[in-house]
Amino acid sequence: YFYITIMQQGEELSSVPSKLAFNVASLEKYLKGRLPDFFEASHQITVQFFKHGQSNPTYLLTFGNGEVCVLRKKPPGDLLNKAHKVDREYHVISALHRVGFPVPRPLLLCKNDSIIGTQFYLMEYVKGRVFHDVTLSGLLPWERSAIYQSMLDTLVHLHSIPMQSLRLSNFATSDYCKRQVKVWSGNYTAACVGDFGSISEMEQLGDWLRQRYPLHDPKQLCMVHGDFRMENIIFHPTEPRVLAVIDWELCALGNPLADIAHMLMIYVPIPSSPYNLTEPVAGMPDESSLVKSYAVQRNLKLPLTGLRYFQALSCYRMASIIQGVYARSVWGNASNEEDARHVLDMVKPLAEAGLAFTSSSKSPALDLVHYPSHARVILNEVKRFVDEIILPNEEVYFNQAKQLGDWKIPPIMEEMKAKAKEAGLWNLFLPGVSGLSQLAYAPMAEEMGRSPIAPEVFNCSAPDTGNMEVLWHFGNEEQKKKWLTPLLEGEIRSCFSMTEPGVGSSDATNIACSITRHGNSYIVNGRKWWSSGAGDPRCKVAIVMGVTDKNADRLHQHSMIIVPLDTKGVTKIRPLTVFGYNDSPHGHFEIDYANVLVPAENLLLGEGRGFEIAQGRLGPGRIHHCMRMVGMCERALDAMCKRAMVRKTFGKELLGQQTVRTWIAESRMELDQVRLLVLQAALAIDNGGPKLARKEIAMIKVAGARAGCKIVDRAIQVYGAEGVCQDTLLAPLYAGIRSLRIADGPDEVHLETVCKEEIKSKL
Repeated sequence: YFYITIMQQGEELSSVPSKLAFNVASLEKYLKGRLPDFFEASHQITVQFFKHGQSNPTYLLTFGNGEVCVLRKKPPGDLLNKAHKVDREYHVISALHRVGFPVPRPLLLCKNDSIIGTQFYLMEYVKGRVFHDVTLSGLLPWERSAIYQSMLDTLVHLHSIPMQSLRLSNFATSDYCKRQVKVWSGNYTAACVGDFGSISEMEQLGDWLRQRYPLHDPKQLCMVHGDFRMENIIFHPTEPRVLAVIDWELCALGNPLADIAHMLMIYVPIPSSPYNLTEPVAGMPDESSLVKSYAVQRNLKLPLTGLRYFQALSCYRMASIIQGVYARSVWGNASNEEDARHVLDMVKPLAEAGLAFTSSSKSPALDLVHYPSHARVILNEVKRFVDEIILPNEEVYFNQAKQLGDWKIPPIMEEMKAKAKEAGLWNLFLPGVSGLSQLAYAPMAEEMGRSPIAPEVFNCSAPDTGNMEVLWHFGNEEQKKKWLTPLLEGEIRSCFSMTEPGVGSSDATNIACSITRHGNSYIVNGRKWWSSGAGDPRCKVAIVMGVTDKNADRLHQHSMIIVPLDTKGVTKIRPLTVFGYNDSPHGHFEIDYANVLVPAENLLLGEGRGFEIAQGRLGPGRIHHCMRMVGMCERALDAMCKRAMVRKTFGKELLGQQTVRTWIAESRMELDQVRLLVLQAALAIDNGGPKLARKEIAMIKVAGARAGCKIVDRAIQVYGAEGVCQDTLLAPLYAGIRSLRIADGPDEVHLETVCKEEIKSKL
């Protein structure tokens, strides 16, 4: 089991290796009369070899009349005990084909070794795409997402087939894990040949697996593929649809988590693997998203109990298989002998990866949740980028901004954005593009929060993030093409016009801006303020919320519409300051929309859907603020500690003052509490969406800003007069966090939400 470059199905064929050749004339004689449809014009058979893979040798048979089929046989020579049972494979695909599961149509089974030297079977040749690159390079993000969803749907289908309908009475139903560990430990020991004996890591992992068998539950038994991965699936030539699942050699009746764990192996970094997933791929889901989708479809409760055991078992099995592949190269009967000798150095890294699933994470907060191993790789890259690129250039950015004046973009920003985009650290906030769940993204947003300029570098800054989510989830194809695409590319920026100066906007039903139908257009009239981002010269579009039907019920009067800022009637009145800061070049503007004529096709989702969109937008938006706030507070606490260690008053360092020591201790406790609450809210959104996670979102929105204000305030106090001037980031940091107790809903509104949800849970 190893990774190679992309191949389309036809590119996998080669001439038959001499060691794997067989008597074609004998085969022709045997098939004549058994497959009449294949012998209409000629008896001649052309044989080609599928060169990919290390399992049972597989061949393409082309008959004289153009008909084709696939032959799969046992390898010749010495084999590991109970391995390469092609008759078992044939019976399984026959049973699955009978119940409508996508497998190649079985044609014939031959148990007579004298025909071509070993047992073999024939099946139909399914024409389609076989992807050997799990990142699906060359496809669009939506295609990647659809391919993985189709793959997951197929796995759910497999695990949902009633056992009795397959009529495989000779299949073992005893404890699956005990069977697996016994088989693979035996195979591994038998395959330790030549100069390569057993390694201690494999012994340790095997011992751990034997000591911690999960509870065997016969009710969970289902057909398990055993090697469920992208390379064993044939997809439709043009559609993201599974046509057939192949290579059933390792199938068994067992625990479905075994297949999920094996599917997740693409996210486990294996240093010596020719393939290593080290950066996000647009449209490719992360492991948490896959696990959640599988659990939802099968109505299973998250987290999936025992998944880490099966991930460790998957590593152990893969290492054992690779050892077996090497042994077959020594014995001279490997399907691909050259590649077989190159994979042996993956055994130890796989065993080490398996052992990693047996121990706790070094990050206690992330260990409390199932934080994806692939996301850890991206998180480390984000942290490195912040440390090595962004923080060293903060002073450059602010100096350039000062020289250019307000509402101009410092050149260093575009330089850093280009580097982040090239590194693949781009649009990480949007699950549909990055493949990251909210839980996976949360620690990355925290890293971005350590610098006020970092979120934009990764194209993960508000309000663009919220607007992109609105367009992604609620925009039509034309709206996405015109506005979402350039936003995702970082070519333009946007603002969100919701809050109004003339009404109490904390009760959003008070919003009075009108959006009136006029033929094939809408006319927008109203005064908005705190339209954040409108000062940026790259800001080209606003999403505006207003009333389309005063006579509808309170929650269906409002709609949202896309308004290009160069439309006649749009006037930026003035920039608003936050405690005196104008936050240039971003800015927060008061905007007048006076008789602004906008095409009707700019309306989002439909009339009266404004609050529906708002909840979808503000849920993730609120938690993203809180994620970044954790990073802000980490920087403030770091500054507090460093200042306390070097500053002296009254004959001793500030760190010697009990009050300061108490501030540091309280700040650390509050910060870690907030981080855990952020992760809880992120997980709640992943599991149920923003609507079902409203209590958790409201809790972190209040708790995060309150704790942040206290932590930064203590840091300011330790810095003294310097803490409130322009020489540190503490003053603008405090201004930003304090404003979050009002932005996206004041504390009091969120406290009411928490109370309502708590009382509801008691009824």
